[in-house]
Amino acid sequence: MAELSEVQSVIDRGGHRAVVSAVRADGSVQSSLVAAGLTEHPVTGEPAAAFTTVTGAVKLRLLRARPQASLVFQAGYHWASVAGHTDLIGYDDPYDGVDSAHLRALLREVFGAAGGTHDDWAEYDRAMEEERRTAVLIRPDRVFAM
Repeated sequence: MAELSEVQSVIDRGGHRAVVSAVRADGSVQSSLVAAGLTEHPVTGEPAAAFTTVTGAVKLRLLRARPQASLVFQAGYHWASVAGHTDLIGYDDPYDGVDSAHLRALLREVFGAAGGTHDDWAEYDRAMEEERRTAVLIRPDRVFAM
């Protein structure tokens, strides 16, 4: 199994765009493109792959029902994937140990880990609350890279 450092190397060379896959109720796979990166879980401190999503997204509905996902990053012909159990932490997905101030900090952290920057964090926080954003953290069970 590969290391998360190999995933970060692919991100560094190819950017933060990744394909996230979740499982539908019928067992088929739903995939979409997200901006993602590596960060620490806000409660456990363990490494995690992460992205954010709006509350109405199909992927979020699927992850609420079946909390497993994989992310695949690509740089040229090189790729890396992270798969595992997901923790959902957001405005509509409360999580023990994460209050509203912690949530704002987490959403900023995940945004930064996914390559984002912002000139007005108060505006960013307002937009995240308005969009009812949720941070999706994937606790790595499997890491592969080529």
